[in-house]
Amino acid sequence: MNIKSLQSKIKEMDEVRKPRYKLYSQREKEILTKTIKLNEEVGELCNDILSVLKLQRKSKLEKFDKRNFYEEFADVIITTMQLANSAGVDTDRAIGDKLTKIEKRYHKDH
Repeated sequence: MNIKSLQSKIKEMDEVRKPRYKLYSQREKEILTKTIKLNEEVGELCNDILSVLKLQRKSKLEKFDKRNFYEEFADVIITTMQLANSAGVDTDRAIGDKLTKIEKRYHKDH
């Protein structure tokens, strides 16, 4: 199969499986936008992690500033909190519940 026929096959599959979206509410648009933004921020953090580990290509390593590395962690945390707010998640409760669950699992395994 060549690229052209693969592209055609995928287009055919997409038409059959194409979701029929209703108009999004403002809240749904906000959640979707913040989800995409979070993925962007995580990608930037991943790039910086590669730089810290010296696994990034030379041109990116030359431009790397470790101060930016700290900012990327902050961006991920801030964007996650913004997404949680948009989705109506009580982050204090969510984190507390999750830590309790992790601690129980840890104590069970040790």
